[in-house]
Amino acid sequence: MKGLYLVTDRDLCLGRPLEEVVVQAVRGGASIVQLREKQISTRDFIDEARRIQAALAPYGVPLVINDRVDVALAVGADGVHIGQSDMPYSMARRLLGPEAIIGLSVETMDQVLEAEAYQVSYLGVSPVFETRTKTDLNGAWGLEGLAQVRRRSRHPLVAIGGIQAANAAAVVQAGADSLAVVSAICSAPDPYQAAQALSQPFHNASAPARRATQ
Repeated sequence: MKGLYLVTDRDLCLGRPLEEVVVQAVRGGASIVQLREKQISTRDFIDEARRIQAALAPYGVPLVINDRVDVALAVGADGVHIGQSDMPYSMARRLLGPEAIIGLSVETMDQVLEAEAYQVSYLGVSPVFETRTKTDLNGAWGLEGLAQVRRRSRHPLVAIGGIQAANAAAVVQAGADSLAVVSAICSAPDPYQAAQALSQPFHNASAPARRATQ
């Protein structure tokens, strides 16, 4: 679990089709996509997941479903991301199987330490900085808090919350294996260029960014 992680929000896409934003982000460097929907029906969620899944297929980029294990099972998604109030990790693992991606949000150090007993694919450290897209949490970790999580956890860390191109390198240096973003891509005038900029900390000579096709 390494690289740029797109978390979707249709309402932030400036009126553009979600599939368009997702594809441009992937072409710019996003290596995993989480489909997050809080307000639509289960059937609409499934239909949207299938569309996003089809859009991602040519790029080999995994699709993770936020919260909804049933939707992930229905469409054969690569995994789920669950929070502390969602289905317990052990149940999700039993339903999805040993190969599924299962990410778990952690908002306190107690939750980080509890997760040491789980075979999660990654921990979502949330939020690193204050952000308008995550307002119901216990406060921001900050860079030092993220560094403390890195010292105490064996799991890959996906940092989320207030991450922009300007602070991306500092977040990686503090211990993040992956950077999860919402508005920094969904609301960007050019999602491709935004993804390129956010992917810079992960670039090296042997892995150039994907080039956009017009």
